[in-house]
Amino acid sequence: MASFNHFWIFSVALLLLASPLLQVARCHSESDEAAQTTEEASDIGVVGDDVQDFSDETFDSAPEIDTICLFPKNSAKLVTAGEETELLVGVKNDGESSLKVIAIKASVHLAFDHRILVQNLTTQVFNNGKVPATAQATFPYLFAVSKFLQPGNFDLVGTIVYEIDQQPYQSTFYNGTIEVVEAGAFLSIESVFLVTLGAALLALLGIWIHGQIQNLSKKTKRAPKVEVGTRSTDASLDEWLQGTAYTQSQANKSKKKK
Repeated sequence: MASFNHFWIFSVALLLLASPLLQVARCHSESDEAAQTTEEASDIGVVGDDVQDFSDETFDSAPEIDTICLFPKNSAKLVTAGEETELLVGVKNDGESSLKVIAIKASVHLAFDHRILVQNLTTQVFNNGKVPATAQATFPYLFAVSKFLQPGNFDLVGTIVYEIDQQPYQSTFYNGTIEVVEAGAFLSIESVFLVTLGAALLALLGIWIHGQIQNLSKKTKRAPKVEVGTRSTDASLDEWLQGTAYTQSQANKSKKKK
């Protein structure tokens, strides 16, 4: 009897899975998920073969447009080689016309010679990035430097490309230093060197202060004692008392002793 009940439950489950109604519901669910994914992908996309590449084009910046950059949860601006790093680009439109963000691009340069280009980073295109007049908006940007890039400090230049009244413009939202670190490394070689150098300087300072204290204590111990004599005082006193009764009495006492 128990085996018959188990077989009956299994048969009902198979019928439900094979029913057309369930298949239709599953198709609708999968189509909704696909539509949602397509809608999200249409807002932010990476440059492809059919999208204009803005990496080699430069435009003037538009007046009354302010930009700002923020590394969320990464105030030290540490970039792990080969891994994605996120930054946020804020755009403030103080103009009278609506602004349409087209793309965000960035490049890495040598810190000691900004003219030398190290790497062109991904250009991220926005299909629906509008900022109305007197409004502000934030746009995310993901980038990854080469995993073969040597750890150290580099200059990052970030640019946002936008249109106002079908006229292209661009603004530099970041032009500063980032520190590239190896994957899995908590501290870079440069950071370890600086920490070691600081510790060595502190140790040398402590040794110098200790030596100064020892020299001061030795000088204090070797200082000669100055005795205040009474000879000059006695001579002047005798000269002042000469011819008085005191000197005569002193003379008589000395004669008696003889």
